[in-house]
Amino acid sequence: MNVQQNKNKDKLAFQKLIAVFGVILFIGKIVAWKLTNSDAVFSDAMESIVNVVSAFMGLYSLYLAAKPRDEDHPYGHGKVEFVTSGIEGALIAIAGIMIIYEGINSLIVGKVLSKLDLGIWIIAATAVVNYLLGYISIKKGKAENSLVLISSGKHLQSDTVTTLGVVISLMVVYFTKIYWLDSVVALIFGLYIIFVGYRIVRKSLSGIMDEQDPELLSQIIKVLEENRRTEWIDVHNMKIQQFGANLHIDAHITLPWYYSLRDAHNEMEKMIILLAKNTNRSVEFNFHMDDCKPISCPVCQIAECTVREKDFVKRLTWTPENVTNVEKHTAE
Repeated sequence: MNVQQNKNKDKLAFQKLIAVFGVILFIGKIVAWKLTNSDAVFSDAMESIVNVVSAFMGLYSLYLAAKPRDEDHPYGHGKVEFVTSGIEGALIAIAGIMIIYEGINSLIVGKVLSKLDLGIWIIAATAVVNYLLGYISIKKGKAENSLVLISSGKHLQSDTVTTLGVVISLMVVYFTKIYWLDSVVALIFGLYIIFVGYRIVRKSLSGIMDEQDPELLSQIIKVLEENRRTEWIDVHNMKIQQFGANLHIDAHITLPWYYSLRDAHNEMEKMIILLAKNTNRSVEFNFHMDDCKPISCPVCQIAECTVREKDFVKRLTWTPENVTNVEKHTAE
């Protein structure tokens, strides 16, 4: 079993843990809701339903993402993580709408609360467990570059924030006996949950549509700029796609026109190895080798070139703005 398979197995095991705890915490919140009849607790329970559903969806998506590429999926199955993460975000937003509806209804009709002290202890305990699971999930997701684990972690931590808000609101209602505050708190957290859902959906859509990740692009170009060789005259038309935890990098590298095919390929391999060593993800490269033209002479740093047609003008610093350009770079 290779390193990537071990990572996939580890991610699946952790997602199973999230799913199991999701069910347990949901049951606890339902018990608290039945005991208290609180809209705020109801809002927390509704978000926990989403936790359970999204945990099992995340489990399925990680299973698919771990499958090797095949004839029908030449780039693998990693993009399913974006799909399931998007569905999770949509479910979170729907839960927020349900919470707002229930809160407004309670403000109009009125509601009797009971056993708030017991409900406070139950909800507080779920908040602690949720935060710890969320923290570990985000940390693990970033280490494994898994959008599913990161989304699950953020969802769990957002659930922790709302749960703490519920605990505080229940304490305020318990001591002040101002019962309509319970519904107001539910409305506030309903809006917050909708916002969290929107952000997750937005992130998922950007991945599905191959939106450029500025931070990732900057990191890769920084590695190239800091370790560039004189023979690498130019790099342009760079594009980066993400497939789950994997990356696919396209780019054009300009090399001296008089290099043999073997020499040119060796230089390209050096660039690929450099990036692979400085990227903590599995990367697939598709580099195109361009021969240098007279327009490249002003930015070419090969001092001993005997076929130079134009004088060297300046060293061009590679940046995210110019490396993504389609055309070769010039001194202008």
